Amino acid sequence: MSTRTVITLPPVLRAGEPFEVQVLIAHPMETGHRRDADGRLLPRDILNHFEVQLDGSTVFEADLFPAIAANPYLAFTLVAQRSGTLSLRWRGDNGFAHIETVAVNLSP
Repeated sequence: MSTRTVITLPPVLRAGEPFEVQVLIAHPMETGHRRDADGRLLPRDILNHFEVQLDGSTVFEADLFPAIAANPYLAFTLVAQRSGTLSLRWRGDNGFAHIETVAVNLSP
């Protein structure tokens, strides 16, 4: 099963200037409190941690909880001094782990 993610960066990035990163990941975020049509509890299945690294250095982290909606969307601001690679990592229940990378190319 593939995981669908959308990562959006501004079209032009400059060294030392803040820019916004927008991230959406397709995930049901089931709390473990809802019941199915037969009255059985649906098992909990949430993403519980999100981490972003720029060339191996952590630049953003968030812990997620059952109150987060399905298909979590996060937006945060970064400042880069040089071009590099953003690595976005999600961890969740039931052994879920997903990594995406995106190039950060700074304009002169």
